[in-house]
Amino acid sequence: MTADPRVPGVPGAGSDPDHGHSWDEALRSEGRSLRSLPGALLLGPTGARLWADYVEPVPGFAGRFDFIHKANIPLLFRVCADRERHREPWRAVWYPSHLCLEHDGAFTAFREDKFITWDDCAVSVQSWTNRGTADVTLRLEVDGDASFRGWSGGLEGRLGGLAHGLDVDLVVAWDEPALLRGLRLPPGASASFVVAAAVGSGDPPEELRSRALFWAGAAAGPSGPGGVLATHRRAYTQWFGEAPRFSCDDPVLERTWAYRWFLLRHNLADPRCGLLRHPLFYEGRSHKKGKSPLRPGGWEFSKFIPLSAPMHLCDARWHSRGDAGAGVLRTARDAADEQGLICSLTVDGRLASYANFLGWAAYQWFLARPDPDLAREVLPVLQGQVRAWQAVHGNPADQLMVEQRHSRTGKEYQPSYWYFSGFPSDPKDPAGYTPLKRVDRSVYQYMNALGVARLSAWVGDLPAARAFEELAAAVAADVRAKMWDPHTRFFYDLHHETDEKAFVRNVVGFHPAWAGLCGDGCEGLCEHLLDPAAFATRCPFPSVAADSRAYAPAGGWFGRFLKGRNGCMWNGPTWPYTNAIVLDGLARESRRLGHRYDTAFGAGLRAFALLHFQGRDLSRPGLVEQYDSRTGEPLSDEQDYNHSYWIDLVVRHVVGLDLQPAHLLLDPLEVGLDHFVLDGLRLGGSALRVTWRRPGAAGAPSDLEPGYHVWEGDRCVHRAATLSPARVPRSDPW
Repeated sequence: MTADPRVPGVPGAGSDPDHGHSWDEALRSEGRSLRSLPGALLLGPTGARLWADYVEPVPGFAGRFDFIHKANIPLLFRVCADRERHREPWRAVWYPSHLCLEHDGAFTAFREDKFITWDDCAVSVQSWTNRGTADVTLRLEVDGDASFRGWSGGLEGRLGGLAHGLDVDLVVAWDEPALLRGLRLPPGASASFVVAAAVGSGDPPEELRSRALFWAGAAAGPSGPGGVLATHRRAYTQWFGEAPRFSCDDPVLERTWAYRWFLLRHNLADPRCGLLRHPLFYEGRSHKKGKSPLRPGGWEFSKFIPLSAPMHLCDARWHSRGDAGAGVLRTARDAADEQGLICSLTVDGRLASYANFLGWAAYQWFLARPDPDLAREVLPVLQGQVRAWQAVHGNPADQLMVEQRHSRTGKEYQPSYWYFSGFPSDPKDPAGYTPLKRVDRSVYQYMNALGVARLSAWVGDLPAARAFEELAAAVAADVRAKMWDPHTRFFYDLHHETDEKAFVRNVVGFHPAWAGLCGDGCEGLCEHLLDPAAFATRCPFPSVAADSRAYAPAGGWFGRFLKGRNGCMWNGPTWPYTNAIVLDGLARESRRLGHRYDTAFGAGLRAFALLHFQGRDLSRPGLVEQYDSRTGEPLSDEQDYNHSYWIDLVVRHVVGLDLQPAHLLLDPLEVGLDHFVLDGLRLGGSALRVTWRRPGAAGAPSDLEPGYHVWEGDRCVHRAATLSPARVPRSDPW
């Protein structure tokens, strides 16, 4: 990221600022708002620490604003007109970089462009025209609870005692001196001005003042209101200009590609506070938490969460910049507790430890970004987590992992925990609950052991490499021998003491395919994904098979909504989290079986892509946490939720580019595309371009050569007439 927006026009290596700007325009949407709170508008740009949960349709920044974690600050500032009584309807146009709000009223015409900058300034660019026959007076208002006081350039105040012990400082500046006492507009008169609020915690006062004055255009900042918005858009869209570009003949895949890069940028943070010292990606910006002003209650996603962090690495490794991914790995290092478990992390404490595949994701990250020094820095913690899982979740009989609490794999209320008691009506009664040897945690242990083994070998720790390789092999053998049922052709959770199978087809039964643990004899596994009575529901793939006794496509437990309307339930709803893993496994099995499931993978990827748009309308981007697997209805309202991966699926399976230490493994799946282009992908010092044009296909770009090609800079390193597999030596091998 550009650390200082005051020099926004200096692109990084390989960036394409024009492309970043076009990306901003391509995702333009009318009136993006929360389903559960009508009129609560969404804001795309986020700062390193400041963001909007939502903004109200009023001039300025009223709504709910958060700093590092959920804070629910209700007001930074607003501008009020004394003669405007009715402002609805508003026209709200959402861009990733800003929100445009317009109103044509009887007394005033109004336009505002509002955004939050990477240096944590809330900026409002406003234009007013008095359409009436009497004077209109505009006044700037701020939150009295912040105890604002004046200074030579504006106002400054503080909100103390917020969540996590944070004090938030606010400095408001503007380029129109009359706003505070009242700016009078005679009939027919117009005015344009900028108001900016710099927000911080522990920041030097002079720095906050400087930032506020800069964005208000009052201290050698952008020239005029139009210059303020243009300066911000250049800085914001630079990140998109440094992402690889993907185009094809399917608009669903194209638009989802653009939106997924927005998801990463929207959830990018750099708290630089307490225990959160490095850049990272949040799992979401959270509408789940309570909305009481300054009193957030309930769960939130704006923290380091090891369950989702590996997925962020999977997608972010394809971006030209690696600072955020490196920050994720360093934050994971800092999140380890005394046992070696990697925990969720806030600025002031360690929380629960969740199952994750961070060891494997780190290996994938370093394949794209070889950095032995960073690997040596974080590897001890990744090794330590594998050992800690053996101590905490292991058992004396085998290498499978026992889960005592159903929430710790992030899949609450999967029915297999209650299989042995006959699915009681009250799942909270401990008498009916059985700990399990879980498929997902055991597969994560295998992948983590394998990932850290390969990283250990890479940095020269050969004894550790051998030990973790042996552990991975032992886990793999136990998963195949004990969890696979040859009669029903599925992988099942096991009773933690007797190894009896819990015959519930949970979605985690496909995790072994994702890990490459399916061999001869497992050929029927993926047929469950194609069965409408199991996982081929209208909105695939449900968290448990549709013919399971406890299946509830909209959540709840036999009619009881244990966690409220939007509660997390894994007994029927469809989750993007596992859609990514299931599709990854389906692609791997398709290749193993002679590309048997290529068409099914393409259909599943497209169905997953359509979840990213409200009502399957490509003009309304919006991914949430879970969906009704029967209807596709969103079951939650955490808009722009970041708990899955999708970009990685396109690169590895559609484009067919998989990274190995010494070569590029090319093996695209045939998903029915007549053409595609992946461009601007940087690996080390190389710029890669991969193209496909089906011979004889119409509608492809005229300059696109028929066939499948891989270019490294100006040199074509692979050329084929069909989407055929190949190996290409890397220019930057390990």
